[in-house]
Amino acid sequence: MFSEEKVAQMAAYLLSKDGGRMAYLKLMKLLYLSDRKSFEMFGNPISGDRYVSMDKGPVLARTYSLIIEGGNPDQGWEKWIRSEKDHVVALRSHLEDIYDLEQLSQANIEAMDVVFEEYGHWDRFKLCDETHRICPEWQDPEGSSIPIPVNDIFRALGKSQDEAALLSQKIEMFDRLVRETTILR
Repeated sequence: MFSEEKVAQMAAYLLSKDGGRMAYLKLMKLLYLSDRKSFEMFGNPISGDRYVSMDKGPVLARTYSLIIEGGNPDQGWEKWIRSEKDHVVALRSHLEDIYDLEQLSQANIEAMDVVFEEYGHWDRFKLCDETHRICPEWQDPEGSSIPIPVNDIFRALGKSQDEAALLSQKIEMFDRLVRETTILR
């Protein structure tokens, strides 16, 4: 289930590993690849966002909106991240301790570390081209956007149709349970 606070902390962690600021296109690719790596390693996403194909590759849909439009100050994005000129985002303040990122589990950090180790030094355009190459779930939307079903991500990661369907259903059931539990509070 999507959490603005959690995705803001994902962004904060990745930004902290790269000196505190980066082009938002690069951040979007690292966030998508982190979710994808978490699917591969643990069978679950980190962000709980929706996935879409856009011209420059796959992205986290709601997170993209947060980067472009900003977030609700009470929800977390604005607490952690600020937009700068020239399509750059930055940490609002120095991240003192990883334990300040209470929304992120050790498994979440591990998936992001694997992605950052491999791609953190790449520039945004090379990384954009790479996501077109390594993410077969991405389809060229020709100026629009196309939803990427979670099932397609699992299939692209080499899961059988049955495994992909089961893993996707597990995620949907968990999200539904969290939503219903939240409503009952």
